[in-house]
Amino acid sequence: MARIAGVDIPRDKRIVISLTYIYGIGVSTAEKICNVANVDPNTRTKDLNDDQVNALRTVVEKIKVEGDLRREVSLNIKRLMEIGCYRGIRHRKGLPVRGQRTSTNARTRKGPRRTVANKKK
Repeated sequence: MARIAGVDIPRDKRIVISLTYIYGIGVSTAEKICNVANVDPNTRTKDLNDDQVNALRTVVEKIKVEGDLRREVSLNIKRLMEIGCYRGIRHRKGLPVRGQRTSTNARTRKGPRRTVANKKK
């Protein structure tokens, strides 16, 4: 297994797909990384030689990924909550932030249903 940016990327997948296992790298970014590093996107990770892996590492080091990116995102959310803007309040309450409906759906954000049983008369 090759380690890039502190992440073990899978050996048997194409390098474009393997790079997406790194937080902050999607398919389009992975394709750009492969183009800059002069690596064929269709090669399997296990077929890469050391020079190609090092070239990929140097390109990925220039991009903000993993811990730094997670820290930046969490600080952005904290900032929104501190200034008390609409999005920050939604984050604080654990409700959908981007304008989705909440009368139905939104179960992922709101958590499981908490129903109250009716009293028998």
